[in-house]
Amino acid sequence: MPKEREPRGADRWAVAEAKSKFSEATKRALSGGPQTITSNGRTAGVIVAAEEWRRKTKRAGNLAEFFCSLAAAGIGDGDQATQEPTAKVNL
Repeated sequence: MPKEREPRGADRWAVAEAKSKFSEATKRALSGGPQTITSNGRTAGVIVAAEEWRRKTKRAGNLAEFFCSLAAAGIGDGDQATQEPTAKVNL
């Protein structure tokens, strides 16, 4: 499915323009929000302030904590798949 073309605005930069004015694009990302980089009129990437990136990609916990939370909530207990008899396999 092809990407949709997006209109240019104050927060949109063509690749060549973003490359030549990278410092300005970065400053705008810090002060005005994400800056979209376009190639042939289609979104190719985004410049985002590091703090915003950390906030949006922060994990709530690790995999072990996730599974413990499922067990604590009773999810997975009595699951039909775990109660099915297993076939014996001779190796």
